[in-house]
Amino acid sequence: METLRKFPLIVILIGIGALAMFIPALHAGALGDNATARPFLYGGILFLVLAGFLGIATMNSPAANSERRQLVALLLAFAALPLMLALPLSEAVPATRFFNAYVEMVSALTTTGATLFEPDRLPISVHLWRATVAWLGGFLIWVTAFAVMAPLTLGGFEVTSIQEAGQGGSTGRNEGHAEPATRLLRFASRLAPIYITLTGVLWLIMILCGIPGAHGLIYAMSTLSTSGITAGELPGNAPRGGLAELAIFTFLIFAITRRSFINGWSPNWHELRRDRELRIAAVFVTVIPAFLFLRHWLGAFEVDAGGFDGNALAALWGSVFMVLSFLTTTGFESASWTQAQNWSGLGTPGLLLAGIALFGGGVATTAGGVKLLRVYVLYKHGLREMERLIHPSSINSAGYTGRRLRREGSTIAWIFFMLFALSIALVMSALALTGMSFEEATLLTFAALTTTGPIASIATEAPISYAALPDAAKAILCAAMVLGRLETLAILALLNPDFWRN
Repeated sequence: METLRKFPLIVILIGIGALAMFIPALHAGALGDNATARPFLYGGILFLVLAGFLGIATMNSPAANSERRQLVALLLAFAALPLMLALPLSEAVPATRFFNAYVEMVSALTTTGATLFEPDRLPISVHLWRATVAWLGGFLIWVTAFAVMAPLTLGGFEVTSIQEAGQGGSTGRNEGHAEPATRLLRFASRLAPIYITLTGVLWLIMILCGIPGAHGLIYAMSTLSTSGITAGELPGNAPRGGLAELAIFTFLIFAITRRSFINGWSPNWHELRRDRELRIAAVFVTVIPAFLFLRHWLGAFEVDAGGFDGNALAALWGSVFMVLSFLTTTGFESASWTQAQNWSGLGTPGLLLAGIALFGGGVATTAGGVKLLRVYVLYKHGLREMERLIHPSSINSAGYTGRRLRREGSTIAWIFFMLFALSIALVMSALALTGMSFEEATLLTFAALTTTGPIASIATEAPISYAALPDAAKAILCAAMVLGRLETLAILALLNPDFWRN
């Protein structure tokens, strides 16, 4: 680990990406699919050698050991690293353009989960590669949230920090004064066992639910990374699909609050119960499914199928699962959700699902969106303003932290909301210029900026095909995915001249 401190972040990521190529190579080789195994095997060897050369050339570079350089490396990783990851994919899938493979890898690495390929067209080893890239992208987000974003007070940390967004802060007593490279490796070594173990446990549960090994691993990776990638089948269609969905539902809590994993294997349960993000997520998962269930219930009465039977229970569970799935920007579809629509005769409330994804999950998790902490801060600020309308001279007793959240925290949260809305408008306008309709441009924009790719296929009656989009629209969506993953404040920090001053 000490040796890795000498190398720039982007070189380390190239090496990890090269090693990851051996996973689908070994899997395809075990299945006897040599046509799929060869591109990944050769690509892994080629890029591993390239990473070695780059590592020797850039070893001990002092400029790379700073939060600012690491933020640039993170932007470069999401935008340029897919060029490397797409090469074996384009060779393994016949009649595939490299540009389409690049878009697929950008979608996977940013944990968006949008796909340009029909599931039956890709071998299972290629599906495993897509899930592996998304899984690694999710771990990269976990680590850099604490090692890069937190010191710069970005990514949601600016709401609770006393420092100005993008100007630096502290991550704790030990990490705050450590070198950036040391802090990065320290968080990676702390979070890797948790991330790997959680994935392994969920994989085992998927196998026990009757899901084949490779498919179960894809579901486990996609759940922990909130990418929503599948090999075509829904987890709820397994022999014990209800238990599989319940397991996925349980593991999605790690995309709601960082307090569920940051303290390792012994989280502070008292602190977890008081967690702001978990509490507001509980409200969403309670109120919105009740509304959706009532909607399906009324629709079922109109077709004389309104009895409280198995279909009603399935509709209720499908609503609860879908809300948490989209709230964490995962995008898994429940098998009971389809059953609920057939029971009530009502279509998908696409705008509602897109709105849920817009709220997003927790700060420093793999979820995208606006983030629940920012929503909570604005909610508390609104309550305080209404209280002051009634009692103008009242003094709130929430303490310094509570007062700061409602003042400085709410200000920066509102600024982020405005920047996010502006991003939506710009991306929608750009997509409209490519000849897209208003509805398609809206849903694809929400899918890209919230990193919830399945919105395009679930939130509409007629699924939107990413493969049928013009190249200009695909390029715009790639940029939007990277923007949604890094967030607008981080991009603006890179463009700020003060950010580069010593």
